[in-house]
Order: sequence, then C-alpha cells, then structure tokens
Amino acid sequence: MTAPAKQLDYHTIHEIFTRFAASDPEPKGELDHVNAYTLVVAVALSAQSTDVGVNKATKELFKIADTPEKMLALGLDGVIEHIKTIGLYRNKAKNVIKLSQILVDDYGGVVPSSRAALVSLPGVGRKTANVVLNMWWSYPAQAVDTHIFRIGNRTGICPGKTVEAVERAIEDNIPVEFQHHAHHWLILHGRYVCKARKPVCANCIIRDLCTSEDKIHD
Repeated sequence: MTAPAKQLDYHTIHEIFTRFAASDPEPKGELDHVNAYTLVVAVALSAQSTDVGVNKATKELFKIADTPEKMLALGLDGVIEHIKTIGLYRNKAKNVIKLSQILVDDYGGVVPSSRAALVSLPGVGRKTANVVLNMWWSYPAQAVDTHIFRIGNRTGICPGKTVEAVERAIEDNIPVEFQHHAHHWLILHGRYVCKARKPVCANCIIRDLCTSEDKIHD
C-alpha cells in the first residue's frame, strides 16, 4: 500500500456517499443468515475466509442448527463436518460450540445486543460484533475489514494507521445520515471496484473525486 492519503474534506466525503447511496440505497452484507445467532456464527466463520465459502458451508448447517441449543445438540464433530471446507475450521468449530454454550448458560439462548457482551464470546472480535450490531440491530457500528482499511487510507475517506483509527475516522468524518450503511458501501466498493492489486477505476463512480496515487489513468 502507498502512503495514506490526506483526510478528505467534508464536502467531498458527502458527495462520495451521496453517490454510493444513489447507486445502492440499501446495501446488504453478503453472508447468509436467518437470525441474530446465525449471523454471529457466519461472521465468526468468515475470518480469513470468503463470504462465498462460508455461505456454502453454512447452507446445510443452518437448516438443522439455527439456534445455540440446536448447535450444541449437533456437537463439535457435526459442526466440523459441515464447515471443514473453510479455513481454520477446527478452531472455528470449537469457538461455535463454546459461544453457543455461553449463550445458553448466560443469555438464555438469546444473542446479546451490546458490543461488550458480544466481544466476550469466543471467536467474536470487535469487527464481528460491529457487523452484528449494524446488520441485525441497525446500530451505526463500523466493521473495519481489510477492504475498508485499504480504501480508507487509499482515498482519504477515513485514513488511519490502525483498524481502530480507521473506525474512528469513519465515525468522525462521514456524515451521520450515511453512517448506518457506510461500512457496507465501502466493503462492496473495495471488493468489486477499488481492488487491492488492480483497482477497476473505469467502473468507479467516485473516480473524479479520488486523489489516490494508486488510481489507474486512461
């Protein structure tokens, strides 16, 4: 990655997100889930794995285990059998069983809606907690992944040397009316347009606003 770009000004950021909103008014996460519990599990499984790969692994799993009680009944070996196609599956399966047990024992089988409670679950870090808070409870939490970290620093939308710094930059610099969907717009833009090795600048709706040294010129 080249040196981080300077923080963009308010008016430029407002225009960027106005365009994102016009292009995709209701952006959605790409992990399949049917309730808060399966969302927690899916996001936890997605670490160092693709959403596509996780969705393939959980398609049958969630048909038979969509609550922590059912997951515990399935057992560790059963979870492993379903998710063995994704990376780090053994450790992830152990975490799924552990977090399911905690949910049953401490929360009555209900996924808690506070960040502190969520990050206390095995395999659930701040990013996972923020995804769940945002997608399930519509809280404007910002889940900073590799795409957002790259774009934030490449474009100057939300630069920072750490994930936490980028998260704060989103909260501080992106207008409040765009906060709810901000991380989804940035993730999708990074996944399909502003790619790491070869950004598809020809398809970029904010190309004229981008000052990145990585921008590909015709």
